Amino acid sequence: MSIANPTMRDVLKRFYPDFREQHTVSAEQSKAAWHIMNCKTGAFGSNIARCARCGHIQYHHNSCRDRSCPMCQAISNELWADTQNEFLLDVEYYHVVLTCPQELYPLIYANQKELYSLFFRAASETLTELASSHIGGMPGFIAVLHTWGSDLSYHPHLHVLITGGGLGKDKTWHSGKPGYLFPGKAIAKLFRGKFLAGLRRIHNASRLVYYGWAKELEQEEAFQDLLKTCYGKQWVSDIRKSFAGAESVMRYLGRYTHRIAIGNSRILRMDDSSVTFRVKDYKNGGVWKEQTLSGVEFVRRFLMHIPPRHFVRVRHYGLLCSRNKNTLIPLCRQLLGCRKFLSKLKDLKKSAVIHRIYHKDVTVCPRCGAHMSLETIRSPRPLSNAPPP
Repeated sequence: MSIANPTMRDVLKRFYPDFREQHTVSAEQSKAAWHIMNCKTGAFGSNIARCARCGHIQYHHNSCRDRSCPMCQAISNELWADTQNEFLLDVEYYHVVLTCPQELYPLIYANQKELYSLFFRAASETLTELASSHIGGMPGFIAVLHTWGSDLSYHPHLHVLITGGGLGKDKTWHSGKPGYLFPGKAIAKLFRGKFLAGLRRIHNASRLVYYGWAKELEQEEAFQDLLKTCYGKQWVSDIRKSFAGAESVMRYLGRYTHRIAIGNSRILRMDDSSVTFRVKDYKNGGVWKEQTLSGVEFVRRFLMHIPPRHFVRVRHYGLLCSRNKNTLIPLCRQLLGCRKFLSKLKDLKKSAVIHRIYHKDVTVCPRCGAHMSLETIRSPRPLSNAPPP
């Protein structure tokens, strides 16, 4: 029987048991799957809204708040992006994408925490060094790790939102050329050198593990051949877009921060053996098309993108790092003569946030318009004691 517009929860409930029988599941994947399958079912508690006038009752089951859950990111995304507004400058911003060759994918997947961190470190050093030489100052930038392609294949890469200028050592603002950041080939070449040099250091320190796709790289000769191949390839970096001012950045910021591998809106159909979803065909102008995978393969691809435990996928650098932003951002704002963008959602209750974002007042009875009181029902099984799926 075919089901139209299923959610990720529906897909996991149907195919996750079969997936576990065929594949090894990590602790992080097991936890994420359990969260998503129980999201908004009452397993994490519920809220009851009662109208004192007409007696109308509404139940609102709590979400799981897992960062990989398609049903839990909307409000978190809005709150995070709103908080960042206070640290934006009214200057030009650029969206940079950094990738690596697919020959490295098996090794990265086998060493996610170590090599994802290397991704961030190499990108930070690359952009800071280029900003120093081309702009003469320290920029502010936010880097976000994504590990997926549109078809849920494994494709680790970084999205970076960076200012088109920086603060010099003389405490003056240095603006870059309008509409121009750095040479694209220079970004790719420098990133390649820093990433592979870091990979060599990690290898020499015996901090890499080899399993699955990466098992053959355990031999020293194979690892050195990998390095040689990757040094010989042209890496791809893409300066996708420039933004003229902070207002444009605000509208764009949330699109790449709390995004997950696939949202429910892209899952079209599910039957007893397969899942059909929408993918973007970048080789043909970015047109959307349908793709069908077996249910187990769909779950496998989705769970490949569950990040390591406690791994931070969104990081701030330069002017925006935690030790700088509270002192240097106000200084830059003063030098630029630009206004401060205030948070619109700060210190608001969740009901007020929902009202501000979705124009829906959950404290008003939909039948008679009277005030509805909220009551909380705790989960019968605390999240910390949740069993594996």
